[in-house]
Amino acid sequence: MKNTANAKENIIKVTTELIEENNGNIENITARTIAQKAGVGLGLINYHFGSKENLITTCVQRIIEKVIAGFDAKKEYATDKERLIGWANHVFDFLFEHSAISRVSILGDMQNYTMDCNSIRSQRGFMLALTKEFEDKDKPLLSFILTATMQAAFLSGTTSQELLGYDFTKQNDRSAFIERLVTMILENNRNEVSL
Repeated sequence: MKNTANAKENIIKVTTELIEENNGNIENITARTIAQKAGVGLGLINYHFGSKENLITTCVQRIIEKVIAGFDAKKEYATDKERLIGWANHVFDFLFEHSAISRVSILGDMQNYTMDCNSIRSQRGFMLALTKEFEDKDKPLLSFILTATMQAAFLSGTTSQELLGYDFTKQNDRSAFIERLVTMILENNRNEVSL
């Protein structure tokens, strides 16, 4: 049983590496290549995952779960805004530092948007950042707007620089974008509430 579990983890590890190497072009990755690089029989991939697509989904979900788990919930922030900016920067940097995985995740979610997809997991993570200053009823929409905007900015590629004035290949521009975005979203919410 231990060897089977080790083989399964090795398959996931190899597949994740292949996704990165192929810049997210999963069409270029065959189950046969995965099996060969993992040193397992092709049947073991089907046994554990049912299909290459399920394996890819498993890999991407694990990676995104690690990103969300990387939110430092114990770190003290003076405000919800600071916490949300910190966590959003963490996710936005990941998107660009691991663009192949991120593209697979976002596009996969758009084709199959469910309550357990990575986009919803990210939104739930952002809702946890809003602990003190916002009503519970507003948190899902605020986190949805933030997540969707970050995803659109990521997918826009170089067009975002022309359209928005930010070069997302530069960490400083990503941080400036996130700070402005979060500020706009939260201030708009406060203005709505005060009306």
